[in-house]
Parts: sequence; structure tokens; C-alpha cells
Amino acid sequence: MAKTDTKSETARSARAPRKTISNAASRPRRGAASAKSETPYHHGALREALLQAAERVLERDGLAGLTLRAVAREAGVSHAAPTHHFGDLTGLLSELAAVGFRQFNAAMASSCDAATTPLEAALARPKAYVAYAQAHPGMYGIMFRTERLDYSRPSLHEAAEASFAGLANAIGMMRQEQISEDALTLSQGAAIARAWSMVHGFTMLLLDGRLKDILGRLPEGTTAERLLEAMLTAPITTKLPA
Repeated sequence: MAKTDTKSETARSARAPRKTISNAASRPRRGAASAKSETPYHHGALREALLQAAERVLERDGLAGLTLRAVAREAGVSHAAPTHHFGDLTGLLSELAAVGFRQFNAAMASSCDAATTPLEAALARPKAYVAYAQAHPGMYGIMFRTERLDYSRPSLHEAAEASFAGLANAIGMMRQEQISEDALTLSQGAAIARAWSMVHGFTMLLLDGRLKDILGRLPEGTTAERLLEAMLTAPITTKLPA
């Protein structure tokens, strides 16, 4: 009987190490899988992924819903990730606005490609302006929320300056003159401010639904784009008091 017990103990001892080795081997595999699920982005791609997530949150939930934690959840990363890349919410909003300006500038630059007449070319940029705002209302809104942005950040400063340069160049082409971005005549400044005020004001009224009443009184089928065209092509007249 004692001999049988000895054999049993020997068998159990032989099996024990195999069980321990099996468990030890399985633990690193589980840990590796967990680490992979927590870091789904390659080095350098997380910043771009966070900006894309921020844009989705902004367009879906508005500026009030755009927080660092909301962006982290949307991107599927730790709550510390946005802080690491952007510092604070102002930093994130500023970099997001820079993305918006770059998208906006690209739309403006390509807007005249399909134009076949001078009039079409003149109308292409303001139409593209409004179209971008309609397609990306959240991004368009944050681009002009100066009080929420940090223009000392190089990316935002450069993108905003490029946007103004594009506007100045477009006005210069219409006036058939070279316009410097650094020094404007009063006439040039007035032309730029007039064009920007008209299109930006129209865009904000359109996004806020404030043009529905006017559009409802126009001939059936008149679109907001057609109304914009009429505004831009209407002659500017000045009627002096008698």
C-alpha cells in the first residue's frame, strides 16, 4: 500500500510543473493582447486620430459636448491622451480650428476648377464658402470662435493667415490689381470687408435657419444658392437724399 502511495506522489509531482509552466506561458499572451487593445495606433498617428475623433464629436454633439474626455472616449484611448497631445481644451480646439481652416482653404482653392466663364469663377469661391459651412457646421463655427482659440499656436496662425490671403487674392483678381496682405488701401480693405461680411453673414443666417422666411416668399424652387447669386450680382447703387 505504501508503495502505491509513493507512486501516486511521484505522478502528482511530475504533473505539477507542467501545470505551472502552462499557466505562466498563458499569462504573457493575455497581457500582450490587452496591451494591443489599449494602444491601437502606431506612434505618431494618435494625434491625428484624436483630431478626427474631436471633429466627429463636434459635428455630432456641438461645442458644448466637446470635452477632452469625450474625445478620448470617441477615439477609444485613455483620458490622458488628449492632454498629452494638446495640453488643454483650448489647445485641442485651436488645433481643430486649424484643421478646419486647412479644409476650408482647400475647398476655396479648388472651387474655380470647373468654372468656364468669368462670372462662374467670381461666384465659385463664395458658393464654396457656404457649401463648406453647410457640410461642416461645427468646424465652421469653431473657426470663428476667437475667444475659445489660441492664435499663438503656429498651426492655427498659419492656416488662418492662408485663409485671409486667399480672400485678398480673390478680391484682387476681381479688382484686377495686386493686393498686399500686409498693407491695404482703404478701398482694398473696404472691398475685402464687404465681400467677407456679405458671405459670412449670409452663411450664419442660413445655418441658423433665419433665411427660411425670405426663401418662403420667393418664387417656388428658389434655393439659398440662387439667392446668394442674386445678392452677389446685384448692382451696388447709392441713392442720395434729395
